[in-house]
Amino acid sequence: MMSTKKGLQQETLDPALRVRPRVRWGVLAYFLYIAVFYGIFVLNGIDYKQVGESERTLLLGYVATLSGGAVLTLTVVTIYGWWRPALLEWRSLSRWTMTFPIIMAVIAIVNMLIGDFTRVTPLMWLYLIIGSILVGFNEEMIHRGQLIVALRSRFGETGVWLLSTAMFAVFHLPGMFLGLGAGALFQVVMAFGLGSIFYLARRSTGSLVASMFLHGLWDFSVFSTHNSSFHLAGILAPLLAIAAAITVPIILRREKRRDSMKRVQEN
Repeated sequence: MMSTKKGLQQETLDPALRVRPRVRWGVLAYFLYIAVFYGIFVLNGIDYKQVGESERTLLLGYVATLSGGAVLTLTVVTIYGWWRPALLEWRSLSRWTMTFPIIMAVIAIVNMLIGDFTRVTPLMWLYLIIGSILVGFNEEMIHRGQLIVALRSRFGETGVWLLSTAMFAVFHLPGMFLGLGAGALFQVVMAFGLGSIFYLARRSTGSLVASMFLHGLWDFSVFSTHNSSFHLAGILAPLLAIAAAITVPIILRREKRRDSMKRVQEN
């Protein structure tokens, strides 16, 4: 699974990178973020299932935790100097792979159009907007940004997708001890599938900004409709997640095959 692509070597040798990309540095950023995010969550004493119910739970369980995470994320990325390779994709996938991200965005938007917002106050809307921007930036920069840059220094693209997405899924596991109970296991599985779509958003558009926007939009849709009796996202998300988890390795296998054929033809 070792990568020998010229583009990755150039990323590694770029003098703008203060820290040479290595798997251990991406993993360090990952665990530091977990420590800060969940540390603040525990200190604030919020039940995970209550986030989105009130101004207080949104402030303490969403905005505060993500604000602390943002400080950590900005610090780590600046120290590493990995802004460019984290934000810009060295090679985009075929445009048709945008299908999953587009479907996910449509589900999020429709979910909001039919949602019940009668109990959402103006201050809650403000917290939802701030929190959604932060979650998109933080979690994508750590998982689809720093981890991808680090993992590409050692693994091929299938391994990069699998490991970064699996770590994104495991990131949600502590919810088991913060109010979700066994339901956190379902969230972990869902996170793997949806994380695969966020990966496609980055690879298909050539920019991490696309996955940041999609991630923020999805969370905004979910938390803003927390009190609704009908959740379209909750119904369709499992199907979309399963389809994406199955499709991504097929896409990457075909990409690898095309690259191999191209190298043979060039030689």
